[in-house]
This record gives sequence, structure tokens and C-alpha cells, in this order.
Amino acid sequence: MNPISPIIEIIRLEESEFGTFGALKFQKEVFCVTLEPPDFENAKNKSSIPAQQYWCHRKVSPKYGETFEVQNVPGRENVLFHAGNVVAHTKGCIIVARSWGILGKQRAVLNSGATWTKLMCKLSGYDGFHLTIIEVF
Repeated sequence: MNPISPIIEIIRLEESEFGTFGALKFQKEVFCVTLEPPDFENAKNKSSIPAQQYWCHRKVSPKYGETFEVQNVPGRENVLFHAGNVVAHTKGCIIVARSWGILGKQRAVLNSGATWTKLMCKLSGYDGFHLTIIEVF
């Protein structure tokens, strides 16, 4: 595994009933967009996590396969990065995608599966990474 972990930042840009939308930067360059649930005071499986710094480590999830888990979220576990399109897919986790858009009548993120694969390729060889979440709304 690589000795120096990458730095990933999520800049949260917007929050509504359709979720919390942001941009993910990989080593200071914008890589993709993100979708998280709205803020419900860190409620398990329902809320976005508090904006702060975290360590994320590689994990094998029964549902999502190989992924990364956000560590030390107060009162929470299994906060994962994975693919999906709408807020109902988040379950308190972080979805990565290529762009924002509309699915049916709701705000969504699009081309998530391919973007997820590209992110995991970029993280190949790493056991973990530093994550900083910043809110600008």
C-alpha cells in the first residue's frame, strides 16, 4: 500500500429535502459531485455526518463490496462511500457521482456507478485517506 494517504475534501454547497449536495476534491482537484442526506442532527442511517475532519479506512461491505468507511463519527458506524442516485439511496452515507440532475421529480446525482469505479481506481493501493468536510451554505 502507498505510505502517504491522499487528502479528500467534500465541500457541501446546498441542502434541501432532496439531500445535501457537494463537490469532492481529490488532492485539491475537483473530482466529482456528492450526495448525502440532509442534516438531521447526525441521526443514524438518516442524517449527514457533522462537518469536520475524519479518517476513512478500506472496508468490505456485505452490500457494497470494497469501499471506505468514515471513522469516528460520533454515535455512528458504517458511514460508507458508495454509488446511488437519490437521497433515499444514501442511508446516512456519501454517494459519489459525475453530475447533479433530476430523476423523476427529485434532485439527484447521475452517472454514479462509473464515478464510483473511477474513485476506487484512484484509491487503489491505499488503506485509508484523510477526509475534510466543509459547509459553505
